[in-house]
Amino acid sequence: MSRSTTVRRYAVATLVGLSVILAGCTTTPPSNPWAKAVADGNIIGASHAAAEGLFSQASSALDPNKTLLVASFVNIDDLEQTSSFGRIVSQQFATKFTQLGFQLIEMLLRKDIYIKQKGGEFLLSREVQELSQVHGAQAVIVGTYAVGAKSVFVTAKIINAKDSAVMAAFDYQLPVGSDTRQLLKTKS
Repeated sequence: MSRSTTVRRYAVATLVGLSVILAGCTTTPPSNPWAKAVADGNIIGASHAAAEGLFSQASSALDPNKTLLVASFVNIDDLEQTSSFGRIVSQQFATKFTQLGFQLIEMLLRKDIYIKQKGGEFLLSREVQELSQVHGAQAVIVGTYAVGAKSVFVTAKIINAKDSAVMAAFDYQLPVGSDTRQLLKTKS
């Protein structure tokens, strides 16, 4: 066997060995190599910050001795549909307003208690107005959300229970990671 044949065999063996070692170090590429995982946002922190934003806008008009109603946040495309996301976000707003010294009455999603759309305007349903009177509530905290490809967009409002006037409004956006995506699934 000639020296050049031996060198060639050694080189081939080295390349094969390196290929095996490097193959063990690589991972299987994702089905879409351009896709990146989206991390979830801080849902609690964002909800509390948004609640504080609402409070700062409406604090002079709100009486801490009168109750507030809190409705589940709903899907903007179907105001009678919510999800775990809509329910937990409304609960987080309720938590923050409780910490701010308000008494709250929660209305986890019941039919026809959110707001109705009429000619582009959102009006509190008759049932919300009646509940407001029964509980002496001055206002209702409501919200909508819209799901995008990588984000969920949330709008929260404080609505005057007597005349449906918007007392405060706050918009924010959260990235849709795996936890948020799971919370956004609607249950049948």
